[in-house]
Amino acid sequence: MISLPRLYAIVDVAFFSTTDDLAAFGTELLAGGCTLLQYRNKSGNARVMLEQAQELRRLSRAKPALSLPKGVPAPYGPAPHVLKLIMNDRADLCLLAEFDGVHVGQDDLSPESVRRIIGSGRWLGVSTHNPEQLREADLTSADYLAIGPVFSTASKDKPDPVVGLEGVRRARQLTRKPLVAIGGITRANAASVIEARADSVAVISDLLRDPRKSAEEFFRILR
Repeated sequence: MISLPRLYAIVDVAFFSTTDDLAAFGTELLAGGCTLLQYRNKSGNARVMLEQAQELRRLSRAKPALSLPKGVPAPYGPAPHVLKLIMNDRADLCLLAEFDGVHVGQDDLSPESVRRIIGSGRWLGVSTHNPEQLREADLTSADYLAIGPVFSTASKDKPDPVVGLEGVRRARQLTRKPLVAIGGITRANAASVIEARADSVAVISDLLRDPRKSAEEFFRILR
């Protein structure tokens, strides 16, 4: 079974106007101790997606031995050579960009179809939004499952119904796989999500401003 860091950072292209801006954001996240990044781009432009993904991969290889942020103990902070990059939706681009895994939603390729493309050596995550979806995903070859939105979120145009902390607790009862909570999670509420027995919190918006400092604060809160 895989081990997830407490903070699952999502790099959403919708918040950046250029590849340089995205790369600068990724660099700050790495400096802040992030060891798991998901690249998310809903534009559908495969050429741009591959270019940006390859830039993130280059950045990850340029920083092979990150040091722990001050006051952050392992395993909640980074260790050398453990950075993972996850591609949202696109199994084909995951292979081309040499990413470490794919995350799919309910409307994407089925987990088993993705597994046939990426093989057994890469990570596979699946988003779920209710107990029925989580039960189904638990039966697949997914390495980890996501549940959400936990709180109200502005990061999706048409978000699913909020599941709340009780939804996280229920999800934990239904699977032994690593569980990622997503949706509206901030430094103010992240600890409560971990207390509800999520293994990791996925964050988009609350990392955008001063990403290095924000990441370091998340690790301190979630230790």
